[in-house]
Amino acid sequence: MKKKVGILTGGGDCPGLNPAIRAVIRVLTKHDYDVIGFKGGWKGPIENQTISIDFANIDKLLIEGGTCLRSSRTNPYKTDGGVEAIKKTFLDQNLHALVAIGGEDTMGVAHRLFTEENLPIVGIPKTIDNDLDATDMTLGFQTAVQIATEAMDRLKTTAESHDRVMVVEIMGRHAGWLTAYSGLAGGADVVITPEFPMDLDEICKYIQSTQSRGKNYALIAIAEGATILHNGKEVTSQSEKPVDSFGHVQLGGIGDVLKSLLKEKTGRDVRATNLGHIQRGGTPTAMDRVLSTSLGLECAKNIMNKNWGSMSAFKDGKIQTVTLADGVGRLKILTEEFYDRCKAFFG
Repeated sequence: MKKKVGILTGGGDCPGLNPAIRAVIRVLTKHDYDVIGFKGGWKGPIENQTISIDFANIDKLLIEGGTCLRSSRTNPYKTDGGVEAIKKTFLDQNLHALVAIGGEDTMGVAHRLFTEENLPIVGIPKTIDNDLDATDMTLGFQTAVQIATEAMDRLKTTAESHDRVMVVEIMGRHAGWLTAYSGLAGGADVVITPEFPMDLDEICKYIQSTQSRGKNYALIAIAEGATILHNGKEVTSQSEKPVDSFGHVQLGGIGDVLKSLLKEKTGRDVRATNLGHIQRGGTPTAMDRVLSTSLGLECAKNIMNKNWGSMSAFKDGKIQTVTLADGVGRLKILTEEFYDRCKAFFG
């Protein structure tokens, strides 16, 4: 009798999820496993909702963004009877194992279900924020960096045409990796991340510096979770109350806030662009396809070896296996060392 493995994608979508799903399924089915997909993140196993997978055309997933399994920000530990429902689904479906693909929240749930309920779960790290510990790079990050960089390339040409200051708001709740990488690649004159708040006067100083060297425009990359210091106060775009079951507040709009402050302070023509969910969409880059496929392959090996409570990872330049505990042990925030590389080109 074939062993049955379930797979889900939780949290925000990103390019690279489908290639990872494809890799897990391709490898496991070759080794006499059955694979079923759960629909909508953790909501799927809670409600025992499965989704059909087109095995005949599964290779098409390699180039498709998003997730064929759909996703949600459902938290079993904040859903009445959620954990017990998942345990029941394991029994009803006769699951040998469950693959959870996701970021900090999804991996956190997977870790708890493994340690507290002894469920056979393995993980694959996904987040465009690249903030999961024990892995150097998560799937989806490289594509999001490419998208944000290309957007800044386009904004620079129109900024130069009109002598404008362009503010680009980039995703990143607690970690500024995406903003820093794309800001460095896109030639941003200022990069502002959640880890390194910046005073408005300092931002204006950098803008003035660009003018002093004969540059008629400026480009500012700012993370959605960044803080601006102004008149002794912290200015953010965070709402006051949590808006999802993991306790996250809503973000978005810090670019517009900075635009207004800069207009008032400098008198320059300042425009703001929020890239928003554009960063999550579209076809994964070749490197993300390779990374996603490699992580999926490692995950399949962990299942065949019954290495429960593990997470595939790209660590120290190679694909390897770490524990879920290591993956969610702490948030991987932007380092001062990398931020200094960005600062070398400010102004």
